Amino acid sequence: MQQESITIAGIVQPGHQVASGIAKNSPYALGTIEMQLPHFQKLGLDLSNYFLGTLNISITPHKFEVYNPKYTFPLVKWHPDYPAETFSFSPCQVVFNRIKYQGLIYYPHPETKIGHFQADSIIEVIVHPIPKIKYGDAVELKINSSEIAIA
Repeated sequence: MQQESITIAGIVQPGHQVASGIAKNSPYALGTIEMQLPHFQKLGLDLSNYFLGTLNISITPHKFEVYNPKYTFPLVKWHPDYPAETFSFSPCQVVFNRIKYQGLIYYPHPETKIGHFQADSIIEVIVHPIPKIKYGDAVELKINSSEIAIA
């Protein structure tokens, strides 16, 4: 299948900070991404070279839908005290200051998630470290339109 790329403008927004593990009241000993990492590795997706947190990108007034992602891992039991969750990932690029950074759209399926929900205009991205990026910065997000729909 041929990859069709589209670019959408976005703004970096603060998230719940549980993915990175810096939230003060997080129920997780580590960040969720670090805790999920070995489970995704066993399923064939290695995230160890990425920043172990998410970059939250608002595409308001647009919304997105994940419909044909490259990776979907159903019912991953990544924490002993919480129910299994389904995760999907779609390759993407974040463009900041005209530099492209490889990443993956990270989509914990809301129907299996127990908390820390995102608005449907916030795309969570796991990406290589981006120097000097901060909340409020403008970015471009290049996505595969055969995997992610923008409305």
